[in-house]
Amino acid sequence: MNELLEGAAEVAGQVIALRRDLHQHPELGLENPRTQQKIVEALAGLPLTVSTGTGLTSVVAELEGEHDGPTVLLRADTDALPMTEDTDEAFCSTEAGRAHACGHDAHTAMLVGAARLLADRRQDLKGRVRFMFQPGEEGAGGAPVMINEGVLEGVDRAFALHITPNIPTGYAACRPGTLMASTDELEVTVTGKGGHASTPYLCVDPIPALAAMVTALQTAVTREINAFDPALVSVTHIEAGTTSNVIPESAFFEGTVRCISEKTRSTIRTAIERVCTQIALAHNCTAQVTLTTGYPVTVNHAPEADRFAEVCTQTLGDRKFLSLPSPMMGGEDFSYVLQEVPGVMAFLGVCPTDIADCLTAAPCHSNRMRLNEDALVNGVALHAAMVLCD
Repeated sequence: MNELLEGAAEVAGQVIALRRDLHQHPELGLENPRTQQKIVEALAGLPLTVSTGTGLTSVVAELEGEHDGPTVLLRADTDALPMTEDTDEAFCSTEAGRAHACGHDAHTAMLVGAARLLADRRQDLKGRVRFMFQPGEEGAGGAPVMINEGVLEGVDRAFALHITPNIPTGYAACRPGTLMASTDELEVTVTGKGGHASTPYLCVDPIPALAAMVTALQTAVTREINAFDPALVSVTHIEAGTTSNVIPESAFFEGTVRCISEKTRSTIRTAIERVCTQIALAHNCTAQVTLTTGYPVTVNHAPEADRFAEVCTQTLGDRKFLSLPSPMMGGEDFSYVLQEVPGVMAFLGVCPTDIADCLTAAPCHSNRMRLNEDALVNGVALHAAMVLCD
């Protein structure tokens, strides 16, 4: 498998150039037309069957091997985040309020590199490879759209790789079973009766009710949920009032709900509705509670996780595979793929060389997130190895 690293190194220049180009021109949601065009151009000349999506700007490319075997899907996401980048990179985003702060530019470039690597080894390929370039991972749910358009038809197993600056370069990490959490959204509007702040007894103040809800939700998590099957409720946005001497009629908060099992996900949703409506009632208010279902729990199939651990050791070297001790509370719409076919998602270490302790590196979704581009060679090789391994 070290031969794959050598092959990946030969296309490293092209991979890095594509990554930097995409990084400078990030696109959001399901519509990534420039990114789609760059992918199609980068795949031109390879022995691939290439098609584009109708419900989103996706790209699907297929490589037929010269021997019978399974169909393996490799997936990369292409969209960016609606945020501002604050790094000193020479190739920073040129699009205001858009940034590839989660590494999807690297994912796309690595998968294009893997397509080149595998195309050169077509004579060794058993079966076929389907390359899935998917927009809309950051909340827009691009994976279900592509699944509805048939991307998983005939697929036997699937693989996706996600970069992280918080793992050292040269290493990769994974675990069987639950890898990442579900991602539901919570919105609550508390309604009372507005009036002058000097006469609260003539009003029904929604703000104390809202404050009680925020703290009570944390108690619900710690007292109703098994600590070994955790849930996380984070209130991230609160709005109430307009000035210092007016009690508002209503107050609003929203946040995210993360769980690592569908059982706990159902339990905490019920608890949230009960806590908010009953606290509102106790304060003589009403509460409108909206829970929006997000991505499912991301669950790796154990045999595929074992496959990745072996491939990682063979490709990167002994002791380069890290077994994650617990799931992460981030979410992924690759979870929809894993609900349909056996597969695995893993993490690739890309810690910048100037950071001694990778745990202190700016993580994904940070405005200061950077990565070590030398690590992209490892990602290209791992994609190819997951196809070529028996």
